[in-house]
Amino acid sequence: MQLAEVFTRVVGADLPIEFVAYDGSRAGSADAPVRLEVRSPLALSHLASAPGELGFVRAYVSGTLDVVGDMHTALTRLLDLPDVRMADIPPDLRGKLLAKLVAARLWWPVKPPEQEHRQRGRRHSKRRDSSAISHHYDVSNKFYEYVLGPSMAYTCAVYPTEQTTLEQAQYNKFDLVARKLGLRPGMRLLDIGCGWGGMVMHAAKHYGVKALGVTLSARQAEWAQRAITERGLGDLAEVRHSDYRDVAETNFDALSSIGLTEHIGEAQLPGYFQFIYDKLRPGARVLNHCITRPDNHQGARTGAFINRYVFPDGELEGPGRLMSLMHDTGLEVRHDENLREHYALTLKAWCANLDANWEDAVAEVGIGTARVWRLYMAASRVGFDRNQIQLHQMLGVKLDDIRSGMSLRPDWEPTTETSALS
Repeated sequence: MQLAEVFTRVVGADLPIEFVAYDGSRAGSADAPVRLEVRSPLALSHLASAPGELGFVRAYVSGTLDVVGDMHTALTRLLDLPDVRMADIPPDLRGKLLAKLVAARLWWPVKPPEQEHRQRGRRHSKRRDSSAISHHYDVSNKFYEYVLGPSMAYTCAVYPTEQTTLEQAQYNKFDLVARKLGLRPGMRLLDIGCGWGGMVMHAAKHYGVKALGVTLSARQAEWAQRAITERGLGDLAEVRHSDYRDVAETNFDALSSIGLTEHIGEAQLPGYFQFIYDKLRPGARVLNHCITRPDNHQGARTGAFINRYVFPDGELEGPGRLMSLMHDTGLEVRHDENLREHYALTLKAWCANLDANWEDAVAEVGIGTARVWRLYMAASRVGFDRNQIQLHQMLGVKLDDIRSGMSLRPDWEPTTETSALS
């Protein structure tokens, strides 16, 4: 029995994609916008050794299975296919499928691709966190430039309209955070998990704020410090290669955490928010911007693909859990905003950048790593599309006695779209 026949009997003949296999069999319409290619028996061996998500990822990253066409479209259509378990397959077909998988596993043994990462040591210790961050963020600054564009902002942008450019939307994000924090000249800002220093430089340049950023990625810190010097912001802005827990300074006027909470870990969250509380002066604000679950019914830990290939040890909480922890620490939450659709648009732009720079990206980091990113960003976009994950900005304040110092109504929204980049 050929693979295309197996595929159509399992998921149905009315395929929204084209299917092509190494045995010469085909299914679906040649006019479909995307094509799934099983290029080698090694793909079956990967699927046999790790059924489900992980086997698919290993086959794709290794190149034994490929997706031709837009990855987001392909994943959306594949996810719309019937969810068939082995027990649902007719016995005669199940036996033939199992025989193919067992034969592939025996005759064509495979190992996980080199991009698969396994953590060692105590979960969320400083050493293990440093390893996790290095795995993801120390890939290559040039590669990130291809994907992120000039802003080098690797967090959800804010889109006034779907026609807004990525660069303008990232400027809007940093400016929205600055306005929510009430930044003014002479203030001191601590930005933890600062990435390539986008928030630090924005606060210094546009608000006259003395800003300190910290990141566990050595390459991020190197890039950011060079950019600070080139832009003449050295008197106000600084980025350190450091664990946020090692920051000694206190009494900050504002604190931003943009995309760090996902790396903290559920068990460490009370200590994380206590750190934030202790670093702020009374009356100071904190803006926590992070990916969340839509609820608290799922476990915090991510799936095998994200954990082994993308964000080792990443954990996502429901927004209610984070808000409760902020309150339990003594931070009064004053505003919460879900930017789920904005992250889908951000990922759409990053995917387009990767596609446009594909050959250069592959030359920089290798085909396997480029494939990991193509798959992960498209899959993440699907997750935001379908409300499987969200992005929340929570604004809190460390009360000055019982006074918040906040306006009676939010005063951070401009009357018109943020002005052009300057």
